[in-house]
Amino acid sequence: MSRPTGRLALLALIGVQVGMTTATGMADPPPPNTTASARSKPPATAIDKQLFSGRVVLLREALRRRGVKTSSDFDKQVVLESLSGELIPIIPDWRGRAFYQDKRLRNRRVDLVGFRRRGIPYLQVLMVFTVDKRKNKEIRRYFDYWCDICSIPMYEVKMCECCQGPIRMRFQPRALPSYLKKPPAGTRPAPALPTKAATEN
Repeated sequence: MSRPTGRLALLALIGVQVGMTTATGMADPPPPNTTASARSKPPATAIDKQLFSGRVVLLREALRRRGVKTSSDFDKQVVLESLSGELIPIIPDWRGRAFYQDKRLRNRRVDLVGFRRRGIPYLQVLMVFTVDKRKNKEIRRYFDYWCDICSIPMYEVKMCECCQGPIRMRFQPRALPSYLKKPPAGTRPAPALPTKAATEN
């Protein structure tokens, strides 16, 4: 009886060794060096939000006034004509698209809070302030669109996202964001309207 017992013990030992070898071969590879990967990633570019003042106009009109002839391809492109005369194209995204849609926002003084990325001339607008003259004084008001039924703001011309009803232009007093840098000479922002918010249909 001792021989079968010895054979069983030998087979059991072989099985354990085979299992250990298989388990070792199937083991997960060592994790990558996360520290080295993190160091190899380029640093995130900080967004420098600034105040841009001037009038939003159609690019073709602005170029025509400068004696530059263009084709109809520029008919819909809008630009901010800054107080210094620079033409800054506006990106038609969630905030800038209103200048393409609504002619009431063009050819009037505005203060735009936004930023431009390195190597890209286009302005990405974040906040819109209109500037109007009242009794020889410039008054700045924050602008958006408003639904009176749902009491929600919107930023482009369309039906209300909630009730599908009409929306209107809304102007209200609001200070410029505290994170803005001091504007350069010749671009001093207008004071905010101290009275109740004015509205316009």
